[in-house]
Amino acid sequence: MRALILLSALFFAASAAAQEWQAVERVEPYSVAGSTGLEIYQSIGARGPKLGVARVIAHTGFKLTWTRKYERQGNACTITVNRPKLIITYTLPKLKTKLSEPLKSRWDTFIAGVTAHEKVHGDFIRDMVKEIEAASVGMTVENDPNCQKIRPQLQAKLGELSQAQRTRSRDFDQVELNDGGNVHQLILHLVDPR
Repeated sequence: MRALILLSALFFAASAAAQEWQAVERVEPYSVAGSTGLEIYQSIGARGPKLGVARVIAHTGFKLTWTRKYERQGNACTITVNRPKLIITYTLPKLKTKLSEPLKSRWDTFIAGVTAHEKVHGDFIRDMVKEIEAASVGMTVENDPNCQKIRPQLQAKLGELSQAQRTRSRDFDQVELNDGGNVHQLILHLVDPR
């Protein structure tokens, strides 16, 4: 019985630690209109979020902040607390025009597919935050009693993980947006359903 209580307590503690943080997801819609698939797509091209000089159909952005605690342990510095606060924002088109069939079904398929694509980017961001958390909690730098050396080392690691996430997202987009890719097919089906 005592072993069962101990196992239950360990399970509860592990599950509480695993669920300590949750990403907040938000959708920022932008309005599009049109009475044909081509008109809707042209409206997306005119109003979609800007990335650099180009406009895109949708975008996934995030804001990430941390609550960190650096503790001196002897002559070393250790990160003992590292809790993320992650807000993921999906910028997606929202149709203001009432549609009739079959265009309504084509739009529904298009926006569901674009949303699913952006959610994958959101998953990549979550994965990055988990990797940052795993790499930094317990990170220790010797001969750093004032916790000054640990910060640049942490920043270097964060830079690597951030770059890996950007590369992963870029590679995913390249597959999805190229000729024959999923998003490319969604666009073709919306504009010309032949």
